[in-house]
Amino acid sequence: MGTPDFAIPALQALHAAAHEIVCVYTQPPRPAGRGKKLQPSPVHKMAEQLGIEVRHPTSLKTADAQAEFAALNADVAVVAAYGLILPQAILDAPAHGCLNIHASILPRWRGAAPIHRAVMAGDPGTGVTIMQMEAGLDTGPMLATIRTPIERKTTGELTAELANLGAQLMVGTLRDLSIHIPVTQDDADATYAPKIDKAEARIDWSKPADEVERLVRGLAPFPGAWFELGEDRVKLLLAELAVGSGEPRTVLDDDFTIACGTGAIHPLRLQRAGKPAMDRAEFLRGRAVTKGTILP
Repeated sequence: MGTPDFAIPALQALHAAAHEIVCVYTQPPRPAGRGKKLQPSPVHKMAEQLGIEVRHPTSLKTADAQAEFAALNADVAVVAAYGLILPQAILDAPAHGCLNIHASILPRWRGAAPIHRAVMAGDPGTGVTIMQMEAGLDTGPMLATIRTPIERKTTGELTAELANLGAQLMVGTLRDLSIHIPVTQDDADATYAPKIDKAEARIDWSKPADEVERLVRGLAPFPGAWFELGEDRVKLLLAELAVGSGEPRTVLDDDFTIACGTGAIHPLRLQRAGKPAMDRAEFLRGRAVTKGTILP
């Protein structure tokens, strides 16, 4: 049960490990592209390539949907970024319940955007937890974990890494479920990772430079931290800390160093609205930004 690219490595790994995948559940096709034609999810496309039956109900709350799911007589349901709430009848249907690949070390960063939040918060590391699902939001007992350092990875880079780590961890967990003793989460240590709000993506130059740099990495490549440059809206996809100080939002030199609340940042990769992403040098060739410019 999964929908975006994050879930594909798990599907592929389970298939390669010769598990009998009786069905794939995913979100319904959505309008996309210029023509707004209905497009199947990444998981839907991969399941069809593997010759696996695909179902994409809009809800699992109806008696019919629950009966169809129960009729699969599944040993276990593997869930990775599915996007639909699983009612108790669904959670209880497989013999060993529903196991979730969650992209954090629980109970830190329960919720919808654990990778973004870990990067933006400056966490030194993160990982994947295999969790026995229950009715609460990512509150179920933990069966296995794997860790990785965040370093200067973007959310995009970390998402790809955690997807692969989670896939292998799930295969290893299913190899012998009986040896994995469920560990209850400590709710007192829980933090929450709400969905990224559009307003968060606008860069606030009054913040410290390290916080701005983490925001940029945390929102790259999507939705992308952004600022205004004249009439243009520009996404900042990668930046580095720079030596310099001044009034926040002031351009300190002709190489586009920008003053923050404390310290400064140096843009590395930018994207104007409707244009391809480009490195700073190429961006400045198309539009020079002179020393002393004050950003909106």
